[in-house]
Amino acid sequence: MGQENGAERDKILEIKNLSMEFPVSRHEKLKALNNISFDIYRGENFGLVGESGCGKTTLGRTLIRLYDPTAGEVLFNGKCISGKLDKEARNYVVNHLSMIFQDPISSLNPRMTVEEIIAEGLKTRGIKDKEECRRRVREILDKVGLLPEHATRYPHEFSGGQRQRIGIARALVLKPEFIIADEPVSALDVSIQAQVINLLMDIKKEMNLTILFIAHDLAVVKYFSDRIGVMCFGNLVELADADELYAHPVHPYTKALLSAIPQPDPLSEKEKKRLYYDPSMNDYSKEEPSFQEITPGHFVYASASEMEKYRKELGITG
Repeated sequence: MGQENGAERDKILEIKNLSMEFPVSRHEKLKALNNISFDIYRGENFGLVGESGCGKTTLGRTLIRLYDPTAGEVLFNGKCISGKLDKEARNYVVNHLSMIFQDPISSLNPRMTVEEIIAEGLKTRGIKDKEECRRRVREILDKVGLLPEHATRYPHEFSGGQRQRIGIARALVLKPEFIIADEPVSALDVSIQAQVINLLMDIKKEMNLTILFIAHDLAVVKYFSDRIGVMCFGNLVELADADELYAHPVHPYTKALLSAIPQPDPLSEKEKKRLYYDPSMNDYSKEEPSFQEITPGHFVYASASEMEKYRKELGITG
């Protein structure tokens, strides 16, 4: 999905027709992900946005095998990492993909020291030497801006921002290639959010990481991401380069999200027209929608008649 300078870009992750259902009763299932397909390229920051309940966290957890998808497949470095895996393949996933969770309080065991929390992953991967674990823990603490003496303390002794740094250290200690950052700053004060995002950007360059950045705040995602995917009710409804998505949003849900971003000027904010998305405006009873490319690298979930309408909006002829 996409070309760069005429050459095929290196896909680190390929998501193909991924669906996920959860049983809510004996006869009823909730469709959290609906036939989602997209690629993430090596070295990029890919932003995934949408309101709570849209399926973005379910997608992230499915990628690291906390959930088994109902249908579809996931390829990482060309290897299938969905479905039944042998021990070697499961270890491959654990060693190369890691997740930073949203809540830095509930995701850290309050009875364990920082060193024990971070070293847990090392020990499960067979690194038993205490001195080697201690060295690796202090090395990663330094990377996230914490001091060596913090290793002997407990999570409750730290601020929210510091706890999230511990969570980041835990995700990075195995030196993965791919990080899923699930709302990593939404539980933090605004004054701390920028520090954590800048830390992630610095570490990404230093460790040559690829990051899937999940969030509901489009302003934060634009600052961090190269490309952005927009999710709504389990569907991927739009995908484009960050600048393109903000300059030329196509799907009405994307437009509604963008209209909710606060303006720094109080007068502009007061005059701004807020848009609201009503799913009933998309009538798919006669036309099946699909994920289609409207301009190079810009995809939208739409029916044939909607695509015609969107092309007119963008001034595309022929």
